[in-house]
Amino acid sequence: MKKASLTKDQIVSKIHKIFQGQHSKKKSLAIVETLLELMKRSLENGEDVLISGFGKFCVKEKKERTGRNPSTDEKMILDKRRVVTFKCSGKLRKKINGK
Repeated sequence: MKKASLTKDQIVSKIHKIFQGQHSKKKSLAIVETLLELMKRSLENGEDVLISGFGKFCVKEKKERTGRNPSTDEKMILDKRRVVTFKCSGKLRKKINGK
């Protein structure tokens, strides 16, 4: 059973609802967009993003390696690349596990 995902639009709506009457939905969207842009820029520059009580987004370097095309079984070289990983905080892990 696949669970639903929380979308950016839903986040904007929830922020708008929490601060109802204090600013417009357009302002809520700007807040979310600004936060995400700050995170993207930091990760693009190779910086980690640490959010206390939530977790840490890290950029990891992947080396060039040999892979294969699963449909043709042909071997191929996969380029080196950077990937983003996430490690949740202990507090979040406990909440997820109901402790």
